Amino acid sequence: MITENLFSDVLLIKGDIFEDIRGSFSEIYNREAYNNNGIKNSFLQDNISFSKDPGTIRGLHFQNSPFSQGKLLRVIKGSIEDFFIDLRPSSSTYEKFSSIKLNYKSGSIYIPHGFAHGFCTLEKDTIVMYKVDQFYSKKHESGIRWNDNFFRINWPLNNIEPIISEKDANLPFWDDIKNKTDL
Repeated sequence: MITENLFSDVLLIKGDIFEDIRGSFSEIYNREAYNNNGIKNSFLQDNISFSKDPGTIRGLHFQNSPFSQGKLLRVIKGSIEDFFIDLRPSSSTYEKFSSIKLNYKSGSIYIPHGFAHGFCTLEKDTIVMYKVDQFYSKKHESGIRWNDNFFRINWPLNNIEPIISEKDANLPFWDDIKNKTDL
């Protein structure tokens, strides 16, 4: 297992992919291997999302304390551009973001507590699986609008209209919630 720091504690984890005439096999999660590489989260829940079309945006989501979540994410089918925004006031990258393109062969990405997270699908029929280390809490859920001018994220839409849930389209802007955020 190879771990690469992408951006302020966000890690890309690459494992072996074994390919033969049948297809491929890879280990998605091994607690001992992750612990040995500094990821000691106790993941409690697995989630999966299926997006039919390219240009589907999911996010930018986070949960407030005490339900803040660390995430371990992997693309099962298709590809995405994954975005992560550092919302930790004590961090040197506070209010900055980065992204990475991911597909099945990319490996997993670890996003620690204190980040808003979202992605845009790049292909049809994209499946993303992720583990979280805290249960979902409607009372503590929050997010930032996908097109917030504070961050000016350049989503990879390639001249197509984004597909966004009504809930995500109505998330607040960062300036309206940053003093109320407790991660």
